Amino acid sequence: MSQHVRARSRTSKRVAVAAALGLLAATAAWVNAPHDKPDGARGSRALDDRPTAAAASAAAASVAAADRAAARTARDPSQGLTGVSDETLARIPGNARQLVLVTGKAEDSSESTLTLYSRPGPGSDWAPDASWPARNGAHGWSPPAERTQGDLTTPMGVFSLTDAGGLLPKPPGTKFPYDRSRLFVPSGQGVNGESLAGAFDYVVAIDFNRERGVSPLDPRQPDGEDKGGNIWLHVDHDGPSQGCVGIPKEAMKALLQSLDPAAHPVIAMGPAGF
Repeated sequence: MSQHVRARSRTSKRVAVAAALGLLAATAAWVNAPHDKPDGARGSRALDDRPTAAAASAAAASVAAADRAAARTARDPSQGLTGVSDETLARIPGNARQLVLVTGKAEDSSESTLTLYSRPGPGSDWAPDASWPARNGAHGWSPPAERTQGDLTTPMGVFSLTDAGGLLPKPPGTKFPYDRSRLFVPSGQGVNGESLAGAFDYVVAIDFNRERGVSPLDPRQPDGEDKGGNIWLHVDHDGPSQGCVGIPKEAMKALLQSLDPAAHPVIAMGPAGF
C-alpha cells in the first residue's frame, strides 16, 4: 500500500472518530442541562438516558463505517497476486476462478515457480492453494508475437487451459477431458542432454497456437508453424524445456485433480513483473 493511501485511510478514520466524540459531547451537554418538566413526572431520568444510548450507538456506527471505508481504500489492487503487472491482471478473464501463475526468475532464466490460485467469484481476491518449483524454456521468455519455432523460449501471457492427457491413466478426480495415449512419449534428449523419460506421463495443454477442445497431441497450429506450438504443462525432467513448463510428477497429478473446467481456469506466465 502506498504512503498516500495509508495517510488517507488514517485521516478518514480520525475524522469519523472526532465526529463521533463530538456527538457524544453534545449529547452529554444536553443531558446535564436543566430542562422544564411537569411536576411529578415519573421516569424522567430514564427518558434523559435514552439520547445518551442512541448517541453511543451512533458513535460506534461512525467508527465502524470509518473502518470499512479505510479497508476499501487500502484494498490490495493486485487482487492477492504478486509478481504480475496491472496489464497482466487486466487480461485475466473475469469469470476465471482458477489461475495457474508461473513466475520466472528472470527474463532469460529457465527457473520459475508455479502457484495454483483460486477465488470464490468475480471481483474476489485470489488465494494460493499450492505452489511448486518449475522450469520453463532454456532461453527464458518471449512475447507471443516474437516467439519463433525452436528459439527455446516460453511464450509469456495469459492463456486458457482446456485439455489434458498423458501416458499414464487419468488420475482419480480429473475433470478435464483426458486423452490417454501411448503416443505421449518424448523423443531424443533434453536441452542439457538429460533423459526425457516420463516427461509426458501427465500433460495439460496450454492454449497457445493450438485448437481447443482436442487432444494435446493434435498437431494443428492456427497461427502458423513459425510460432511453434505444443506448449504444455508436463512432468519436469530435471532440466530446462524447449518452451513448455515442467513441474514435479506429483505436482502434475495434483494439478490435474484440482483443475475444473467449470471454474474457467487460465495460466498466466512470464518473468517476474510481466
